[in-house]
Amino acid sequence: MAWYDEAVFYHIYPLGLTGAPKQNSYGEPEHRLNKLIPWIDHLKKTGFNAVYIGPLFESVGHGYETTDYKKLDSRLGTNEDLKNFVAECHKAGIRVIFDGVFNHTGRDFFAFKDIKEKREASQYRNWYCNVNFSGNNEYNDGFSYDNWGGYNLLVKLNQRNPEVKDYICDVIRFWVSEFDVDGIRLDAADVLDFDFMKELRRTANEVKPEFWLMGEVIHGDYSRWVNGETLHSVTNYALHKALYSGHNDHNYFEIAHTVKRLYEMGGCKPDGLKLYNFVDNHDVERIITKLNNKTFFAPVHILLYTLPGVPSVYYGSEFGIEGKKEKFSDDSLRPELDLKDFADSYTKNPCTELISALGKIRQSTPALSYGDYRELRLTNRQYAFARNYNGVQVIVAVNNDDNCASVTVPASHGEYVGMLSGTKLKANGGNLTISMLGCSGDIWVPSDADAKAVPVEIKAAEPVKVKCEEPVKTEATPEPAKTENVKPKEEPAKAVSPEKKPEEAKPTAEKKASKTKPSEKKLDLNKPYEEMSVEELQACILEKLAKNGPVTDRMRKEVAENVYPNSLLNWVKSFR
Repeated sequence: MAWYDEAVFYHIYPLGLTGAPKQNSYGEPEHRLNKLIPWIDHLKKTGFNAVYIGPLFESVGHGYETTDYKKLDSRLGTNEDLKNFVAECHKAGIRVIFDGVFNHTGRDFFAFKDIKEKREASQYRNWYCNVNFSGNNEYNDGFSYDNWGGYNLLVKLNQRNPEVKDYICDVIRFWVSEFDVDGIRLDAADVLDFDFMKELRRTANEVKPEFWLMGEVIHGDYSRWVNGETLHSVTNYALHKALYSGHNDHNYFEIAHTVKRLYEMGGCKPDGLKLYNFVDNHDVERIITKLNNKTFFAPVHILLYTLPGVPSVYYGSEFGIEGKKEKFSDDSLRPELDLKDFADSYTKNPCTELISALGKIRQSTPALSYGDYRELRLTNRQYAFARNYNGVQVIVAVNNDDNCASVTVPASHGEYVGMLSGTKLKANGGNLTISMLGCSGDIWVPSDADAKAVPVEIKAAEPVKVKCEEPVKTEATPEPAKTENVKPKEEPAKAVSPEKKPEEAKPTAEKKASKTKPSEKKLDLNKPYEEMSVEELQACILEKLAKNGPVTDRMRKEVAENVYPNSLLNWVKSFR
C-alpha cells in the first residue's frame, strides 16, 4: 500500500488558473503561484489529498515547450514560491506531482540554441532526433529535426542518448531535493522510449520512497506501460470516453465493458492496473459541457470515485464550470479562476457538494481503493457493481434514466447504509433491493463498517460559464499550442455495444453497401508515415503489432476505431 493507492487528485493547470500571460517575456518573476495557497484549504474541504500540477517550468508559451527544467516559469514566480507551495500542501497532508515534459523541449532550450549557433560542431547535435543539416524548416534554421505532433516548436529529444537520459534523471533528482515533489506525470508517455522509461523508474525508486510515475497514454494495452519496470499508472482515456458517451447514449454496457476489459488487462486483480481516472482535463472539454443531460453529472462522478483506479478532478469542474474546445485555442479549457467567486459553493452549488461528499467517502472507505471489482447488475440504464475488501462488500448502483428505477443485487451483509443518502436498507434472502431517483446513484456500505455517511441531496445545477480571453496570435508562436493535437485522442469513434437492441445498431444502406465493396485503394506502406492515409497508418500499426505477438480481435477493433491521422501517426511512431 502506498499513498497513491488512496489518492484523490486535483488537477491544476497553473498558467491558466493564475491568469498568466500567454507568452513569456522572460522578464522579472511574477509571483502568481502564490495565488494557489488559498486553494489548498479548498482542496481539504472538497476531499482531495493529492495535486497534479503543471506544466510549471520556464517555457515560451503554453508550458510544454520547456526552456529550463530547473527554473519555475517566470510568469508564475521563483523556485522559492514553488518550494513554499509544495511545503504548504504537505503540511495539509496533500501530496504533489509535477508535469514532466521529457519527450521534447522548446526551441529556447540551451541544447537546441547551441545547435543553432554551432551547427555540426555542437556537442548537443545528438540530443535531438534526426537533426539534418541538409534540411530546413519554417523557422529557416538551416536544418530539420523530429518534433512532437508535427509542431517544430516542440523539438523531440533523443531518449536513447545516454547524455539525455542522465540529464533528465538529474532533473528528477533536482525536483526532489529542491521541491520535495512526490511524483511525476510524464507528458506524451505513449511516444516515450521504453528503455528511457525504465531508467526513469530506476531513478524514481532511488530518489524517494513511493515516488509515483504516471504517464499520459491515450490508447492501446495499458499494461505495456504499467508494470514493475516502467510506470505505476497511466491516464485512463478509455474510461474517460466511456463515462460521458455511456451516459449520453443511455448505454451502461459501454462503461461496464470498458471496466471489465481494463480489469482483465490487469489480471483481474485489484492492484493489477491502478489507472488515473478522469472525466476532463486541460486537453478535453469540461464534463458538464460534454453531457447532453447536465443531471448526468451525479452518476458520472459517482462512477469516477468508485470504479477501480485513482480518481482525479480538473480544477473548476467541482463548481460545474463550462469549457468548450475551440478550433485554434484551448484557452476556454484553462481559464483563470478566483476562489472568492465560488465562496458559497460548499452549501449552494450541488456540484461542489457532491464532489466534497464523494471525496470524503472515498477516503473513509478502503474498499474503494483496494477492493476487487464484481459486476452485479447491468442494463442500458442501470448499473450495479461491488468492491470487496477484507470481508466488506461495498455496493455501487447508478441510474441514467430520467425516471426512478430499482435494482436487486446479491448482498453479503444484512444491512447497508447509503453513503450519499444516509438511507438504511436491509437485505432480504441475501439480496438487496435498491431504489434510485432519476439520474442518480449511491454507495452502499455495510452499516457496521467503520465509515460515515456524508448525506447530500443529488440535484442538477446550471453550468457555470467562465469568461476567457480571445486567443492572441504572435510571431513567437507560429504553430498552434501542443494540445491542439489532442482532440482526435479525446474523441475515438464509438463502437456499438453488442448488448444494444438490434434496431439501435442497424447500419444504413450506404454503410451496408460500403461493406460489400472491396477497397479500391492501394495501400503503400513504404512511404513516410506523414504522407500516409488513415487506412495506410492503420495497416502499418497492425503490421507492427503482429511483429510483437498475436493480434487479437480487440486489438484490431481498437485500430479500426481510431480514424484520426495525428493519433495514428503518434501511435505508429511509438513502436521500436
